[in-house]
Amino acid sequence: MTALLEFQRTMARAVMRPLSWRDNMKRGSEDGIALVKPNSRLSSFERLEIYNRSYWSRVLEAFSEDFPGVRALLGARQFDRLRRRYLEDCPSESFTMRDLGRNLASWMERNPALAGPHFRIALDMAKLEWAEIESFDAAGYESLSPAGVAALGPDSTMQLQPHLRLVESRHEIDTLLPEVRAAAKRTGGVPRSLASRRIRRAASATPLYLAIHRFELVVHYKRIDAEMFRLLNAVAQGASIAGAIDAAYAESTLTPEQCQQHIHDSFALFAALGWFCNPGQMQSEAPL
Repeated sequence: MTALLEFQRTMARAVMRPLSWRDNMKRGSEDGIALVKPNSRLSSFERLEIYNRSYWSRVLEAFSEDFPGVRALLGARQFDRLRRRYLEDCPSESFTMRDLGRNLASWMERNPALAGPHFRIALDMAKLEWAEIESFDAAGYESLSPAGVAALGPDSTMQLQPHLRLVESRHEIDTLLPEVRAAAKRTGGVPRSLASRRIRRAASATPLYLAIHRFELVVHYKRIDAEMFRLLNAVAQGASIAGAIDAAYAESTLTPEQCQQHIHDSFALFAALGWFCNPGQMQSEAPL
């Protein structure tokens, strides 16, 4: 290991070390402190602390920007506790802060107490907000035309657009999140805590199925029914068209005649929205 690489790693460990509850640098970064020279105004510890605080200030801010819905549901204080604990347990391992929330939903499932009484809806919201981030950044390929879809046989497999994401929820998060953002825009960009009665009204008596997709650099949410949701999930997992249809309608309450029409309408809708992509293009553009 070169001296420069060791220096960089030592400084990174010191700068990324979580702050104290008073937002001061904790003791325990002695190796990093030893690499920083004091000056006439600041000690080595104080100089390194500037970078430690700056790093965490930006990381915490970026995380909050990505999850305004979760923040509004939990309230500022509860959300601050959650984000700090999460970022301690799941520190950044990427060159971009875009990936900070990658593990939030799975982490929340293991730490429900940190989300407080609104854990369930906050978990659904975290899934939606992360799906939106992924959808915005994911690739988009040439869409398979309706005629191209119709020409496929029952044993054929299909590819979904990489930007298509599927989320199941027991709450109307697709209407709640735009409300949170609109309210934040009116108050200087800071999401305000939602009232308990508004949170209760967001509960849905039946599961809600959402398709999150991108069109012309804008992410959209579309509600779909259970059969459509299962159909798209099966396609995403590599099932043949016949296998995906079996998986989608095995537990459906629709009659055989209704299922037949529903299958036709579903494929027509997905093709019209461009959710099926040309697998040949995906293979030709795959990295070597």
